[in-house]
Amino acid sequence: MRPKTTVTAALVATLTLAGCGGSAGDANEVVYWDTSGSAESAVFGEIARECGRTGGYRVRVETVAFDQALNNYKTAAQGGQGPDVLRADVGWVAQLAQAGLVQDLSGTPLATDTADYLPNTLESTRFEGKTYAVPQVTDALALFYNKRALRDAGVAPPQSWDELKAIAPKLGGENALFLNNDEYYALPFIYTHGGDLVNPDARMITVNSPETVRGVQVAKDLLDAKAARTSLDQPNSYTSMKTAFTTGETAMVIDGPWAVSEFTSSPEFADPANLGIAPVPGSATPSPVGGHDYVIRQGSDATEASRKFVSCMSSTANQAEVAAELGLLPTRKSAYGDPAVAANPIVTAFRPLAASTHSRAWIPQNAELLEPLQTAYGDVLSGRKPAQAALDELAQTYQSTILTDYAKR
Repeated sequence: MRPKTTVTAALVATLTLAGCGGSAGDANEVVYWDTSGSAESAVFGEIARECGRTGGYRVRVETVAFDQALNNYKTAAQGGQGPDVLRADVGWVAQLAQAGLVQDLSGTPLATDTADYLPNTLESTRFEGKTYAVPQVTDALALFYNKRALRDAGVAPPQSWDELKAIAPKLGGENALFLNNDEYYALPFIYTHGGDLVNPDARMITVNSPETVRGVQVAKDLLDAKAARTSLDQPNSYTSMKTAFTTGETAMVIDGPWAVSEFTSSPEFADPANLGIAPVPGSATPSPVGGHDYVIRQGSDATEASRKFVSCMSSTANQAEVAAELGLLPTRKSAYGDPAVAANPIVTAFRPLAASTHSRAWIPQNAELLEPLQTAYGDVLSGRKPAQAALDELAQTYQSTILTDYAKR
C-alpha cells in the first residue's frame, strides 16, 4: 500500500495510451505495467528488460500512476486490451480474480513452487482456493524517528501509546508524532486493540465493534493529549507529514519502507544513520500486510512469455537486487540471506516487522473498504464526529453499498 499521489499530465497521457496497449497478438512481447514510484521505476524497468534479454522475449515497460492503475487496468482488460503483466497492489488481486481479468496460475510452477515465500505474502495471491498472483515485494508500517531529536530529549522510541504520551512533552508536545489521517494508517490502531473492518468467515461487518472503536479513539486521544498532531487538510495529509518529519519539525512518523528514499534525500536525514526505525507501538502484529503482486492478464497472447517474465522478476537474485538498491522488502526468505541485502539497514530493520504483519480480509471488496474508512477516520481525528458515531455510519455504508450480503454486528 502506498499513499495516494497526484497524477501529472504526463502520467495521464501515459495511462491513456497504455489503456489501449497490450501485446497486440505478439506472443514474444510482454507489456508490463509498472506502478512503482519514480525512484523505483528505473530499477524495476532495467530488471524487467534484462529478464527479456536473457529469456529470449521482449519486454515493453509502461509506467502507470499507482492511484489510477486499477481502474485503467479493469477498463482495458474488459476490452481485451491492456498489459500482459500488472504490478498489482495486494488488495486488488481478489477483485481482479473474481472479475475474470487475471489468469488462474494454479498448477503452474508459479503457484506450486512457493516454499521460499514468506507465508503472509502468499495470502493475497489466492482467491477461492486458487492462485492468481505471485508476490513481488511486501510492506509493513513502522515508527520512523529522528535519532538526534530523541537523543537530545533523553528518550527512547515508545513501545506503547502511553509511553508516547509520557515522553511527548520532551519532544515538543504535539510535535512528538505526526499522524497521517489516511485510511491505511488507521489500521495499526485498530489491529493493536483487537479490532478489524470485517470478519469474512462470519460474513460480519466489525468496523464499529468496541475493539475497533477503541483503536480509533486511542489515535484521537493522542491528539487530545497534545502528544501528536495531524492535518485537517486530508487530501494532503501524507505530504504534510513527510514535510514535518524531513524538516525536523516532528520527531516521529508512521510510514513504510517506500518512504525511506524521500526521507534520506532531505537535509535532516542526509546522514542516513540519523533515521531510526522501530515497531509501531502496541501489539506484536499491529501492521497490516502490504506490498505488491504480479498478475497476468486473462486472454494475454503472451502467456508463456509472461510466465517466464514473472518467474524472472520474482527470482531470489532479482528480489535481492531490488532490496539492496531500494530498501524494499523481499517476499522470498532466501533473498534476505544475500550479503548486500543483509547489509542494508532498512531491510534489516523491517524484516521482523514484515514477518509478523496482521492479515487482512482478502476479499474482492478489499480496496473498496478503505476509501470510506478514510472519511470516517478523518472525521474522528478532526473532532467532527465521535468515534462510535463515525464508525456506526461507516458500518452502514459498508452494508448498504459494498458488502450487502454481510450482517452488521
